[in-house]
Amino acid sequence: MSVRPFRDIKRRKTKVINVGDVKIGGDNPISVQSMTNTLTTDVKATINQINDIAEEGADLVRVSCPDTESTKALKEIVKHVSIPVVADIHFHYKRAIEAAENGAKCLRINPGNIGEESKIHDVLSAAKNNGCSVRIGVNAGSLEKDILDKFKEPCPEALVESALRNIKILEDKDFYNFKISVKSSDVFLSIGAYRQLSKVCDYPLHLGITEAGSFVSGSIKSSIGLGSLLMDGIGDTIRISLSDNPTKEVTIGNEILKSLNLRNRGVKIISCPSCARQAFQVIDTVKILEEKLSHIKTPITLSIIGCVVNGPGEAAMTDIGITGGGKGNNMLYLSGVQSEKVLTKDIIEKVVTEVENKVSELENLK
Repeated sequence: MSVRPFRDIKRRKTKVINVGDVKIGGDNPISVQSMTNTLTTDVKATINQINDIAEEGADLVRVSCPDTESTKALKEIVKHVSIPVVADIHFHYKRAIEAAENGAKCLRINPGNIGEESKIHDVLSAAKNNGCSVRIGVNAGSLEKDILDKFKEPCPEALVESALRNIKILEDKDFYNFKISVKSSDVFLSIGAYRQLSKVCDYPLHLGITEAGSFVSGSIKSSIGLGSLLMDGIGDTIRISLSDNPTKEVTIGNEILKSLNLRNRGVKIISCPSCARQAFQVIDTVKILEEKLSHIKTPITLSIIGCVVNGPGEAAMTDIGITGGGKGNNMLYLSGVQSEKVLTKDIIEKVVTEVENKVSELENLK
């Protein structure tokens, strides 16, 4: 048992699949992904955006492949990016084959949408021959007609039935290197579907609230939906779907995982909302520190508290802490212990230096 069992999350045990060199499922870290919004045929713009997404901390990236020009572009794109590319395919089986042959490491498909058995066979053969996995992508907005007729409207049972139908198609072809998603823009529907699916299959699950909306509303919906599932131990890879820059999806995804101690990457800042007691401008300080520390990849905890009401207590639980003090004399804490007083004008420089020193210390221990 851990020191703080109330923080423990027991992850659901699943099969392990490979998406390029990224392992998904089992005890492997929960991966974060996003999707490009450039024209895939604009190779330079797509490469640049993928590299921005990777730099922000994504493990995978999805690229839309609606036509032959896009699948041809993949061959050049994958040469210049550092993370595996997932090809987004909807109906035409030849696009899936071309994507697998041109370097995609995963195909996002609905086998049932591809049609004839021979076409499914050709897609899965191409995937096997090229070390390519599959994501079965069930969506409330595109359920099979007979399932929709049966249930009258999208519901958890309908999404799960669609998923199980598509799982059987792959299993009947002896293909097991796949993960599954059952997405909806409705938080309740998504949570219900994932919970039901997690009880009846042991394949890795890709979590997402699809078409979640703008940065603010979409981040909140995704945090509620994915956070609830992740706390249940459900989920092996995640995507935050926002009508915004794809890098912001990665930022929010990583922050959700950091908040649940499911994955630690970079600096986790604990800061107060500020009030009349603050001895320095907390909000401005945090904004500047977030920017100046964004390059840090090593897990570090940092508390920025404007006064002594909660400051010492929070600092005692973080690697580095600043607590506001009278007359511009603020207290620096290192590993929970008072270290020295810091003038308000020196807070930014001092904190950045201490964080970088802590990173060097931790890296040298490896």
